[in-house]
Amino acid sequence: MNCILEKKGVDITDKIALLLVIIGALNWLLVGLFQFDLVATIFGGQQSLLSRIVYSLVGIAGIWCIKMLFSDSLSSNLVSHPAMKPMESNDDDKKDQ
Repeated sequence: MNCILEKKGVDITDKIALLLVIIGALNWLLVGLFQFDLVATIFGGQQSLLSRIVYSLVGIAGIWCIKMLFSDSLSSNLVSHPAMKPMESNDDDKKDQ
């Protein structure tokens, strides 16, 4: 499976980093809207070692994802995906009309 991802220009590290960034964003959403820190609740408070590890991993993932802003590989794969291309009309279809 890793070979398939590499051919498309997205490696597993990018996907993991993006997942961690999304988790961090959702946690911040909860903090902003409800003053509820899910990471701290799950891992025993903001000062616990596990919470600090999760916060650090999310921060490192955010730094890793900066390169995605300047990378054309993700956007070019989305544009060149066959499902994204418009259907081509057939000359036979034009004759029928």
